[in-house]
Amino acid sequence: MTQPSLRPLLAVALVALPAVALSQAAPTSVWGGVYTEAQVQRGAAVYAANCASCHGDALGGNDQAPALAGSGFLANWNGQTAAALFTRIKTTMPFDNPNSLGAAKVADVEAMILSKNGFPAGAAELPSDAGALGTIAITQDKPGA
Repeated sequence: MTQPSLRPLLAVALVALPAVALSQAAPTSVWGGVYTEAQVQRGAAVYAANCASCHGDALGGNDQAPALAGSGFLANWNGQTAAALFTRIKTTMPFDNPNSLGAAKVADVEAMILSKNGFPAGAAELPSDAGALGTIAITQDKPGA
C-alpha cells in the first residue's frame, strides 16, 4: 500500500507561514500603539512614588534629572529603541536604588513616558523584556507623515 506524500502539505505550509508571520508582526515604531492605557495608569503610580522627586511631576526634569517629556526627551531618545530606554531605566533608576523596580514596573513607567510624549496607546501591553523591545523604534516623526 502506498503512503500519501507529505510534499503538497509541506509546500502549502512553506507558503502560508511567512504570510502569518507578517500579519502578526510587532510594531516597529512607538507610533504603532505599543502600550495600553492600563499600563499608563500603573506607570503613573510607580512614577509618582519613585521618579517624580527628581524628574518632576510633569516629567519636565530639573537640575538633577533630564526631562522625560517634550523636546528634551525626544532630543535624547529619537532614533533609539524602546529597549535602550527600558534598559537605562531598569539598570540606573531610581537614582538612589538602581535596578530595584523590576521589569514589569519599568515597562509600565516606559508606557507612561511614551504616553506623555504623545505616542498612541494600543491593544497590547508594552513587553517587559529588552529583546522584544529592541524591535520598537522611538521616532519623533510619525512614519509616513
